[in-house]
Amino acid sequence: MASLEDEHDPILEDKIDMAPSGLGTSITRSGSRPQLDLSKAEIQGNFEERDPTILLPNQSDDISHLALDIGGSLIKLLYFSRHEDYANDDDKRKRTIKERLGITNGNLRSYPVLGGRLHFVKFETHKINECLDFIHSKQLHRRDPYPWSSKTLPLGTGVIKVTGGGAYKFADLFKERLGVSIEKEDEMHCLVSGANFLLKAIRHEAFTHMEGEKEFVQIDPNDLYPYLLVNVGSGVSIIKVDGEGKFERVSGTNVGGGTYWGLGRLLTKCKSFDELLELSQKGDNSAIDMLVGDIYGGMDYSKIGLSASTIASSFGKAISENKELEDYRPEDISLSLLRMISYNIGQISYLNALRFGLKRIFFGGFFIRGHAYTMDTISFAVHFWSKGEMQAMFLRHEGFLGALGAFMSYEKHGLDDLMSHQLVERFPMGAPYTGGNIHGPPLGDLNEKISWMEKFVRRGTEITAPVPMTPSKTTGLGGFEVPSSRGSALRSDASALNVGVLHLVPTLEVFPLLADPKMYEPNTIDLSDQGEREYWLKVLSEHLPDLVDTAVASEGGTEDAKRRGDAFARAFSAHLARLMEEPAAYGKLGLANLLELREECLREFQFVDAYRSIKQRENEASLAVLPDLLEELDSMSEEARLLTLIEGVLAANIFDWGSRACVDLYHKGTIIEIYRMSRNKMQRPWRVDDFDAFKERMLGSDGKQPHRHKRALLFVDNSGADVILGMLPLAREFLRRGTEVVLVANSLPALNDVTAMELPDIVAGAAKHCDILRRAAEMGGLLVDAMVNPGDGSKKDSTSAPLMVVENGCGSPCIDLRQVSSELAAAAKDADLVILEGMGRALHTNFIAQFKCEALKLAMVKNQRLAEKLIKGNIYDCVCRYEPPSLSDVM
Repeated sequence: MASLEDEHDPILEDKIDMAPSGLGTSITRSGSRPQLDLSKAEIQGNFEERDPTILLPNQSDDISHLALDIGGSLIKLLYFSRHEDYANDDDKRKRTIKERLGITNGNLRSYPVLGGRLHFVKFETHKINECLDFIHSKQLHRRDPYPWSSKTLPLGTGVIKVTGGGAYKFADLFKERLGVSIEKEDEMHCLVSGANFLLKAIRHEAFTHMEGEKEFVQIDPNDLYPYLLVNVGSGVSIIKVDGEGKFERVSGTNVGGGTYWGLGRLLTKCKSFDELLELSQKGDNSAIDMLVGDIYGGMDYSKIGLSASTIASSFGKAISENKELEDYRPEDISLSLLRMISYNIGQISYLNALRFGLKRIFFGGFFIRGHAYTMDTISFAVHFWSKGEMQAMFLRHEGFLGALGAFMSYEKHGLDDLMSHQLVERFPMGAPYTGGNIHGPPLGDLNEKISWMEKFVRRGTEITAPVPMTPSKTTGLGGFEVPSSRGSALRSDASALNVGVLHLVPTLEVFPLLADPKMYEPNTIDLSDQGEREYWLKVLSEHLPDLVDTAVASEGGTEDAKRRGDAFARAFSAHLARLMEEPAAYGKLGLANLLELREECLREFQFVDAYRSIKQRENEASLAVLPDLLEELDSMSEEARLLTLIEGVLAANIFDWGSRACVDLYHKGTIIEIYRMSRNKMQRPWRVDDFDAFKERMLGSDGKQPHRHKRALLFVDNSGADVILGMLPLAREFLRRGTEVVLVANSLPALNDVTAMELPDIVAGAAKHCDILRRAAEMGGLLVDAMVNPGDGSKKDSTSAPLMVVENGCGSPCIDLRQVSSELAAAAKDADLVILEGMGRALHTNFIAQFKCEALKLAMVKNQRLAEKLIKGNIYDCVCRYEPPSLSDVM
């Protein structure tokens, strides 16, 4: 791997052949690669995996998994990693639940399991050998027809899809070094194909950028076409896209990124494209550009809408001043040049959009590559000329359009029908990019990653972020106006693409009970508000030392655990620093994303379950007192029992290791003492109190008997008292009424949340003391063989309702119902009641969510700011929110 001191050479987008306008689409796709056979594809129900993998029983050949876009300055590489494993579905419990939910397994045999991860990597073209070494190290060029066997393809038989000029230039080198042939793909076709895929499949891909503000735009895949794609490379190609495989290059200009870099190099002596961009941030173009005010004695020309600061002539002052080139500041030259070219691109794009009646224009190419001032300038030009009727939009994966298109050119690769809910983007501490430089391929093993983290320089107690940031501001109004300041800081990673690893999870689905999936927004807290964002980033930062201590202790406090804990702290602190400076760096930021980022970061440094021992201790303590609680409940009247059950859920929800206030409580008493204290303080009315409406629905009124719920989905939260003394007794109440109950839990650990893998053992422990739970658990497949001692009431009761457990497809304290497991989606189809419990699931997310069925949201608020913002209350206030089915969906 290259050292951190490597120099950074110019980066410029690859040049696209300037084909004549009217380029057709009769591009023949090659059939050199085998098709992906999805027939009888099955989910490998492994509760431990965050991203469920898929069995392809009829797949007899390999999968296309590598494509490149080799430009004159940069290589963009896209590869698909797969996880090879063997099917093992002998778990009777899982089979029973799947049978009840109508999920068929088919014939499960030992076939390869394909995980789905799309990795994005880039190299400087002059370091082509580093790229080849990377491909060789991961064996991306070896196509194994039977990956579960020892067979491999002989050298010289492989084919790799490549677009860009390098497909021709380096074909022999690929053959010599890797023994593979290059199959060249048309650049224009790849650009369009890549853009179509991104706009359809990635939720937070497109964004606008005006006056320094980035705002993500959700594109409806059904209303995507037509649009204008403007690719700004060395030159500019303008493409009208009408549909899949339907596009036409309608215009272009030879004034593009190459013009800026070429003239800039001649005029400023800059040695790199990034140096030229950075120089522009310190410039004042009014020293060179002739402004309207210069012509009209400082006055504007209001009759035609031109302000005094509008540029009348780029570089116009140079003709009227007796100065030589060396008399002008390179900073001013760079900025003037940047504005001139950016405005020109914006205006030409607008004119072409006007010509075809298009409202949306997407810009891509490495001339832009996330540079705020460039995007502002182009956006202003489009907005100015169209009088606000058109939008300039940009793409986060803009640099990988060609590589994606080349990847998509493999026949039947299986990506055609992927939707946004099936792609999850993660941001690991992967490739070592610092200061805008590219330092080689992504890091290899965990030890290499930890070593890299340990190299970061500390300034006092502050950790320098792996991707250093400076405040993201713009140099003024962004359009034809003179910058209000003489420069602002260029993002130091301007050439580093803000993209992560795309996890392809075809088993993720949209929760079918959402009233309107298109209008659904999981996050209750608006982190686009600077005050909110700073507060929650501070909360996470302050909680970090305790989390590290807990994670290290969970693995015995070994030196290895301490080293990984320190690396995790540095990495997560770097993420927080990045998001503090650029909130939209990783897409639209919400509290759910933030909390899941923390958990992903823990897993990245192999802390699988930091609260494992704490959860076990609390589960044992809670199970010990459960029999007394159940006996107490059974002695009550129906109405008193229902109230006590809801009080019990709210009281037990106090146990949350993600809350500072609750962590402090743990030092003042045992889990049972805290639970009893919490129950004793349950005084109605609660801050949000819909209990009476819920009671009427459950017990009826005016002598009318209510109809029982068919199936209730209970989204459980924390381990210990929360699930055992709160949610299980509530589940028991539904079961005794004949309602099927599905306990919905995390797929992966997050703080002290209970997981779907842990719940069956907890239910088994509770079932030892309760016939209702035992019968229901047996029917639901949760009690297998000798999990519990058979006793009275252990016989099957045909009138009993089953108790089942499903995973939610999530590894976070929050839940985004646009991405749930297929197992949960199947369970939801017959459900008529959803109960969301806990701050993460019922307050941080989904508090305002509407459902097709009844919903009950229960939580104790354990954060003062959240209490004030959401319910205008105080810490430890309770929420019992009952909602009938959304009327908008009852048709």
